[in-house]
Amino acid sequence: MNPRSVLTPSDAVAVGVAGVLAQRGRALFTAVGIAIGIAAIVGVVGISASSKANVLSVLDQLGTNYLTVTPGTVIGGDAPAQLPAEADDRLSLVDEVRSVSATAQLDVTVRRSDMQPATNTKGTVVLVAEANLLDTLRATVAQGRWLDPGLNYPTVVLGATAARHHGVDLSRGDQLVWLGEQWFAVTGVLHPVPLAPELDGAALLGTAVATQRFGYAGSPGTVYLRTDPEHVDAVARVAAATADPDSPLEVTVTRPSDALEARAVTDSAFTTLLLGLGGVALLVGGVGIANVMVISVLERRTEIGVRRALGATRGHIRTQFLVEALAQAGTGGVAGVLLGAAVTAGYATAMGWPVALPVEALGAGILAALAVGGLAGLYPAGRAARLQPADAVRPT
Repeated sequence: MNPRSVLTPSDAVAVGVAGVLAQRGRALFTAVGIAIGIAAIVGVVGISASSKANVLSVLDQLGTNYLTVTPGTVIGGDAPAQLPAEADDRLSLVDEVRSVSATAQLDVTVRRSDMQPATNTKGTVVLVAEANLLDTLRATVAQGRWLDPGLNYPTVVLGATAARHHGVDLSRGDQLVWLGEQWFAVTGVLHPVPLAPELDGAALLGTAVATQRFGYAGSPGTVYLRTDPEHVDAVARVAAATADPDSPLEVTVTRPSDALEARAVTDSAFTTLLLGLGGVALLVGGVGIANVMVISVLERRTEIGVRRALGATRGHIRTQFLVEALAQAGTGGVAGVLLGAAVTAGYATAMGWPVALPVEALGAGILAALAVGGLAGLYPAGRAARLQPADAVRPT
């Protein structure tokens, strides 16, 4: 009586890996297809998680208890409305308001040099800023210092974008800009202000300088409010009527943090779409594995016949080819996870975001690759197992 043929799990792995190594080039290209799909999925999930972590970090740092009050449109016309000169003072009287600061745009231009054309402003606007603006917005100075309140000396602070466009870098020494047909010394450059991006492209003057040199009359263009966190909605409801009791419908009140939260929702929608594309790439990789395995079965009929003649059961043959499919898919899955993690880390670092790589996504990537490989290998493995020993060794 012949002893029963046995294929242990370790033997199955050894035989399957040997089969893959015997056709390295073909297995490599098959694994690349799986790796691309897994890398796309991991990269999309990682970049989306990093973006969301950045938004939450910004909101935690700057707070959601922040409102802006701006002029709307004159009722019955298309002309822009104006806020009353005392709008910021009125808003500061609301009990739930912690701090108020305002800016106003001046009708003057700023250039890097008086030799440049008057139109070469690089899109920079000139704003009058109150001394407590940075405290209200929780903004910070990247270089130099903030405006000195009450100082009449011609000094200006540039937003991050404005400084970059005009080539201003205070680390190289004192810098001047040609503002309103006179020279101003740049005393500071701001960090980007996520909740007030209009400041990034602005040149900011103190109220004393603006009043003395440009006739600023004190009428605000934008009022920034910092409120008690639990009373943001209540303040938002009364802000328009408080700022302009005569024409509250011509006042616009917004909550900038809502825009950041909306962006996070939009990012999630794009993530779903891109995950679908990654799934398609993974499916294509699975089809590639199935195709390669079918060809491998046809090319290895003699090997299958010999093994069957030596006592290998159909289950053994089926297991061998399934392990080969899983080995190719697993290799591609691990490579894809590493590639996706590298892409996520590189992109998040370049954008200045925290790197967020959900561990579940990494594990799911490898499991997805194995699942696709297993499904792709079922038909080829079953086809190999159905070959009869005599048919398998018969010349084709």
